[in-house]
Amino acid sequence: MKVITDIADLEALYGKPGEASLRKVATHLTPTYKQWIDASRFCVLTTVGPEGTDGSPRGDDGPVVTSPDPNTLLMPDWRGNNRMDSLRNIVRDGRVSLMFMVPGAVNVIRVNGTAQLSDDPALTSQFEQKGRHPATVIVITIAEVYSQCARAVMRAGLWNRDDTAGLPTMGDILADVTNGEIDGSAYDLAWPDRAAKSMW
Repeated sequence: MKVITDIADLEALYGKPGEASLRKVATHLTPTYKQWIDASRFCVLTTVGPEGTDGSPRGDDGPVVTSPDPNTLLMPDWRGNNRMDSLRNIVRDGRVSLMFMVPGAVNVIRVNGTAQLSDDPALTSQFEQKGRHPATVIVITIAEVYSQCARAVMRAGLWNRDDTAGLPTMGDILADVTNGEIDGSAYDLAWPDRAAKSMW
């Protein structure tokens, strides 16, 4: 297999980027980027740490982040599985990237920056849901924000198809990777009730 190891070779292979792809980058939330991100209920948070990288889906019943000013995003860390992969990375290496998606939209908005964790009650209380507060809030300082080309979402037909038929359940996967030590059927049966009680 031939491997590309030189940036000049890579650039020669692909050519120059279009002007719009360079001009679309902002160092803060412009009004239109803010409007787009405010509409997003789902994003992927990518972090980096000593063990490597981590990509984590983040979603909420409403905007997945808030923006108190053009340079800052606030993301509540709602209940999950307590692995804390992303949070551990942020504590040790604050670099983060986010990809914001809106169902039906073929573009994706990307943010790169740095993050810190806060458990300040004045901050966590801003995100109260059903009497519960997140344990922490991820405070993101924006370095750059830009739109992603629509071609990937268009090629995938992401919003106009359902390919779930025949997929293994999470219980099936757990039973597989644990060689049957976890009862997958019992896990699947208990999951809907557990999720309903622990969404926030």
